Order: sequence, then C-alpha cells, then structure tokens
Amino acid sequence: MTMDDTINDIAAWDAVLRRDRGFDGRFVTGVLTTGIYCRPSCAARHPARGNVRFFADGAAARAAGLRACKRCLPDDVARDEVAVLSAIKAIQASEEPLALAALAAECGYSPAHFQRVFTRHTGLSPAAYARALRGERAREALSREPRVVDAIYEAGFSAPSRFYGSMKGRIGMDPSVWKNKGAGVDIHWTQSPTSLGLLLVAWTDRGVCRLSFNEGPEALAARFPAATLHKADTDAATILAGVIAEVEAPATGAAIPLDVRGTAFQEAVWKALSEIPAGETRSYAQIAASIGKPKAVRAVGSACGANPVAVLIPCHRALRTDGTLGGYAYGLEIKTELLKRESD
Repeated sequence: MTMDDTINDIAAWDAVLRRDRGFDGRFVTGVLTTGIYCRPSCAARHPARGNVRFFADGAAARAAGLRACKRCLPDDVARDEVAVLSAIKAIQASEEPLALAALAAECGYSPAHFQRVFTRHTGLSPAAYARALRGERAREALSREPRVVDAIYEAGFSAPSRFYGSMKGRIGMDPSVWKNKGAGVDIHWTQSPTSLGLLLVAWTDRGVCRLSFNEGPEALAARFPAATLHKADTDAATILAGVIAEVEAPATGAAIPLDVRGTAFQEAVWKALSEIPAGETRSYAQIAASIGKPKAVRAVGSACGANPVAVLIPCHRALRTDGTLGGYAYGLEIKTELLKRESD
C-alpha cells in the first residue's frame, strides 16, 4: 500500500484491531472477500487478516474494485476534515465566541455530531479550542503590550471582564503578574528521595506546577524567575505523599491538581497523554493522529519534552513510531522503570 512513512502493515492492522479513530483518514482497510473498504475504526466484525489489504485512501480502494462501507462511511472522513478546518478558520477570525449550533450548521452537521467530529480531530471541543486559542493570544500579547488592557483587546476579548472570566483557573495568576514574569506569585517547593532519584515538587495555590527528577531549586528559579519561592517543610506532607505515591506506583492514577499551561497544541498533546491507560503506550504518530495533526509527529515529541510535570502527565507512555523508547528529559532508565512498574 502507499501510505505515509509512519505507518506500515503491522501498525495499520494493530490500529484496526483497536478500532483506533486516530487513524481514520490515514488509510482505509480493504476486505477482499466482501469487496468493501472501511475506516480503521469501523465497528463491524474484524475480517481475517489474510483477507485484508490496506489502501492510502478511498480512491485507491475504489480503483482496486472495492466499494465504501455503508456502516462507517469511510469517504466522509475527508468531509469531516474540511468541516473542522472551516470551523477553525471561523474561530480564529471571530472576535466573539461562536455558538456550537452556528458552527455545526455552517458545516451541515448536527451540533452533537459536529462536537464529536471536532473533538476527534483536534483533541479539544470547539469551545475549549477557542478558549485555548485566545489564551495563547493573550499570553503573547501580554508579553508585547505595555498596558494589560491593550493586550486584552488585542487577544480578541470584547472586554476585560470576559478575559478574566475566560482565563480563570488557566493562567494561574493575574494578567499584570503574568506580564511581569510571575512577580508576586508564591511557589512552594520541596525535595524528597524516591526509588527513581531525588524528586523536586513545586506547587501554587492551584496545583502542582513542576515535578522533576534530579533537579534542584536553581532550575526552578530559572523556570520561574520572578516568582517568590518558598521551601516547604512541615506543610508539604499532604501534597508530597500523593505525588510520591504516583511516582512509586504510576498506575494508580491519583487525582492531583495541576497548575500548568501550554499552547493550544501542547495542551492537546498533554490531554492525549493523560488519556493513555496505565500499562499502555502510544507512538508519537498515534498521538499526532489522535489530536487531528497526523503530520505533526516531531511537534508531538517536542510537546512531550515540554511537559512540566513528569509522571502526572505521563509523557513516559509516548514512544517513537518504530516502537523504541525515544527521548525522556530525565533519562531512559527512569522512563524504562516507569513503564515496567505500570506493566507489572
């Protein structure tokens, strides 16, 4: 078959067995005995492997004499992509939040179905995508504009009150404080030995903002140069206990609040990482496909590297497309051990 370089027959068949929607649109599955081609995620009963041939797209399958499955409608994937791209352009161009119903109607979908289509392609709902986009614009504007109010309007907010409401719980600090590189923000930190090495944990009043191995307070100060850092001792017991438990047994899935921010793309990757079940892994290519960016394989790797809270956002579950470990900020020994603990 002719597909992109990140997929071979083994990876394609594995995606079919998992009914992985992240691969929809990247190839189709042709069943020679029935003369039908399907999406990888088709809910129909799996055919015998010997009866399957993979094609780059529906056109290639039709050229081989196959017809589209009436259950999964594989040719609609292209229509979905066009609809999502159109909606993204509309969101980017609008100065006001766009109603889901209006976006869906413009693309010819019902609101519920379009919500599912958009989320499958981008990793975020239309509303969450719009919030992330405006948040990213606001952070960029705050770094350029001398007046916070100017930055708010430049980012596309109609009034400061809308900005504050939208960004509540996301930036983790007031806009003027963000403008001044975190000045006035209190970050508490502590270190503790673990079986994987010395652990640094830092948190604000909203949640953990940094978790790293074999890193000292100097690195924390470089990351948050204008914040006020407090070495925590006796008051760190509760949060530290939960974090250490997650490090020592990463399959527990402890509910630990986070105070982390990234670009819209990074947040989509981090969300996808957090949805990988403990004991399983995904390739960079699979993650890229799951957030609707199948060609952004390298960018996914970069987003994994930018993860500020090791283990809590499980970037150790991301592998290269060829199945090798790839990189890890704290060394492959720790990544290997985390994966081993989850699989035991």
